[in-house]
Amino acid sequence: MTGTALQPARQRVRDTLAHREPDRVPIDLGSTSVTGIHVSVVMGLREYYGLEKQLVKVYDPYQMLGAVEEDLARAMKVDVWGIPRRRSHFGFVNENWKPWRVNGLEVLVAGGFEVDTEPDGSIVIYPQGDRTAAPSGRMPAGGWFFDSIVRQNHFDPDHLDPADNLEEYKPVSEEDLEWNLGWLAVGEMTGRGIIAAFGGTGFGDIATVPAPGLKDPRGIRDISEWYVSLRSRKSHIHAIFERQCELALENLKKIHNAVGDRIDAVYLCGTDFGTQNSAFCSVATFRQLWLPYYSAICKWIHANTRWKCFKHSCGSVERFFESMIEAGFDIINPVQCSAAGMEPEKLKKTYGSRLVFWGGGVDTQKTLAFGTPEQVREEVLRRCEVFAPGGGFVFNPVHNIQAMTPVANVVAMLNAVHEFNGVPNA
Repeated sequence: MTGTALQPARQRVRDTLAHREPDRVPIDLGSTSVTGIHVSVVMGLREYYGLEKQLVKVYDPYQMLGAVEEDLARAMKVDVWGIPRRRSHFGFVNENWKPWRVNGLEVLVAGGFEVDTEPDGSIVIYPQGDRTAAPSGRMPAGGWFFDSIVRQNHFDPDHLDPADNLEEYKPVSEEDLEWNLGWLAVGEMTGRGIIAAFGGTGFGDIATVPAPGLKDPRGIRDISEWYVSLRSRKSHIHAIFERQCELALENLKKIHNAVGDRIDAVYLCGTDFGTQNSAFCSVATFRQLWLPYYSAICKWIHANTRWKCFKHSCGSVERFFESMIEAGFDIINPVQCSAAGMEPEKLKKTYGSRLVFWGGGVDTQKTLAFGTPEQVREEVLRRCEVFAPGGGFVFNPVHNIQAMTPVANVVAMLNAVHEFNGVPNA
């Protein structure tokens, strides 16, 4: 789209990412695996807006996130289009959709989605859809998403090989490149800002450490053992991260050669560093173990592309912001304002000119899930008043909208953003 006038949605996203105040606050719902909507809520929203009755695709079976199709995106007036990973968290390609029923709700899942129900009512899912492999995920009876099953069957603490924790990281394939280009072409037709998730740059993401997409993973795959290793096996962790970083840079070069500067942001990493009240590691450990590799990735992106670098980390993470800025991250998500030290006013005043806040629009733990529509409206308006001035704010709730969140509250959230933007809801 170089040399042509941008459509309003994409322009407001680009203005926001450049810390220029846009014509109105851009909205993201559904563009990434950390800014999405549970499939149960997507179905409720489609019904609320009177859209065509159809089964909703579960594009992220790990979290059971539903696809936001173009008709729903238009109804909600969202401004961001996402390019998802070709393969799901459990290693199968998102294609050849088929119906599946969970808790009485019928949805669409990919052809490689293979599950069994255990005697206790829990549901287990198989990596790459291979039933000869041990299950890699479990959904408790009556649950709405999967947890990884730890499969650390080849662990020998005296003979650790960094390559074992790298077997899921592969050179980007032609099929992956074609997938990205196909989604990119559709995204450009929508006129929205575009964010992509190419994968391979999530250093130590605890959601991926158990390797749920591998049939028989080797290396350190138990989450507790991984956290112990961050302290006791730092040289080993460095060896893993160094090779992962090398491969990621090789892949990014190939991807950029294919897609160029036609995307606006890239979701690089979902490694969480914060808890509700504290952190998983010290700033010193962050700077020693993660900063060199984050810096290498972001430095290459900024030197060779126009992409903005998107970092996800839940919890109380304000203590890491200066280091994240130094690493080259442009965007922080989900902006968990309910966590210790994450007060919106402080964040905007201290970091508002250097970080884009992609999230923080409303609390999903309490207000959105359990509050009244009026309480949702009040919180959304307060957050917009704090984060919106001067740009640098993409509206999104704090992380994904969870299962069975009242549709009335989600609609109240959207209506409040439109109200703040001066946009009619009808």
